[in-house]
Amino acid sequence: MRRRPFAEDPELISLRAQLADANERIRVLESERTATATRDPATQLLTRGAFREAAERELARTRRSGSPATLFVVDLDGFRELNAAHGSEAGDRALAAVAAQLREVTRTSDIVGRTGPDELAVLLPDTALPGGTLCAGRLVDRLDKAELTALGPVTVSAGVAEHRRGHSLEALLSRASVSLDRARRAGGARVDDGVLHAGPGDEESFHNPHADVIEALAVTLLERDRYTGEHSESVVAMARSVARGLGMPSSDIERVGAAALLHDIGKVAIPDHILNKPAKLDPQEWELMREHPVIGERILRAIPGMGTVARIVRHEHESFDGSGYPDGLSGDAIPLGSRIILACDTYHAMTSDRPYRARMPHADAIHELARCAGTQFDPRVTEALIGVLHGLRQSGSPLVA
Repeated sequence: MRRRPFAEDPELISLRAQLADANERIRVLESERTATATRDPATQLLTRGAFREAAERELARTRRSGSPATLFVVDLDGFRELNAAHGSEAGDRALAAVAAQLREVTRTSDIVGRTGPDELAVLLPDTALPGGTLCAGRLVDRLDKAELTALGPVTVSAGVAEHRRGHSLEALLSRASVSLDRARRAGGARVDDGVLHAGPGDEESFHNPHADVIEALAVTLLERDRYTGEHSESVVAMARSVARGLGMPSSDIERVGAAALLHDIGKVAIPDHILNKPAKLDPQEWELMREHPVIGERILRAIPGMGTVARIVRHEHESFDGSGYPDGLSGDAIPLGSRIILACDTYHAMTSDRPYRARMPHADAIHELARCAGTQFDPRVTEALIGVLHGLRQSGSPLVA
C-alpha cells in the first residue's frame, strides 16, 4: 500500500515562516547596531575606536609584509569659530561635506575615520609618503575650489606621516599631528608632509639642512630601544603644543620639537643591560644613565646648526629648584625648551607601562605635575602643559592616557 506524502500542519508552516522572518529581522537589526557602533553619525566614517582597530590590523600586516603605509590627518580650518558662530549642527554639516570629498579621493582599501571633533584620519596601505601627500593634496585642492555649504567655502589643513618599521599607531598619529600643526601655523588650506625643509640661519629659523641626519638619529634611537623612540615622538607633539601656548616664536618651536625628538639620543651609548633592565636601576647603573644628556649634547653639537638644540638636550633633566642634573641649573637659567621637555617627558613616562611598574592614571599624573610645580617643574610650563593635556583629552587624542 502506497503511503501518502506527509502533509505538514498549515499552522506549523506559518509558525516556521514567522520564525524565519523574526530571525531575519534580528540579523538586520544586529547588522544595523554594529554599523551604528562603528560609524560616526555625522560623517558616516569609522568612529575613532573602529578606525584604530582597523588601522592596527593593517599596520600588523604591513609589519609582516614590509610594505609601506602612510597616514594623514585632516583638520577643518576655523572649525571652532564656525561652531561658535553658527552652532554645532553647522560644524557637523561642514565636516560631513569634507568627509564626502574625502571618500572621493580615497580608495576602498583605505581606512578613513573621524578621530576627533574636527579631525579626520586616513591610513593608506601600500602607499609611501609621496603618494599619501598627493592624496591629501587632492582633498585640500578640491575643497579650496568648491563651496560645499551654505556658509561658504570650507578649507582644511593636513599633516602626513609615513609608517616606520617597528612604530606603533600612536607614534604614527603623533607624527602626523605634528605635521598638521605646522600646516595650520603656516596659514591653513595646505599639506605638510613632515619633512624639515632646508633654509639659512640657525638663530633666525630652524629649517635645518641636515634634516636627513636628524631623521637618521631618530630612527637609530627607535631601533636601539622601541619604547624610547616612540616615547620621544609622543613628547614632540606635547612639547610643540606647550611651546606654542607659551607664545614662543615659530623658529623656537621648531627647535623645541627637534630637541624633544632627540632628547634621549644619548641613550645610544648606554649599555643594553641597563637600557633594557626590567627592574629599577641600582645606584651605579643610575649614575651611568644620568650621563645620557651630556652624551646627547656632544652628538648634536657635531651637526652644524644644532648648537641651540644641543643645549636644550643637555639641560632637559634640570629641575626648576636647582636639584636636577647635569649642571644643577635653576629657574630661568635653564633653557625654556628644556623646561618644557622635562614636564612633557615626565607626564608621558608616568602614563606609560614599563616592565617594572604599571602606568599612572591621567588624573594622578596631572596631580603629580601640579604638586611638583615650582620644585621639579617651571610653574608656567606646568600650567600650559595641563591646559594642552586637557585639550588633547577632550579631542580623544591617543597621546593622553
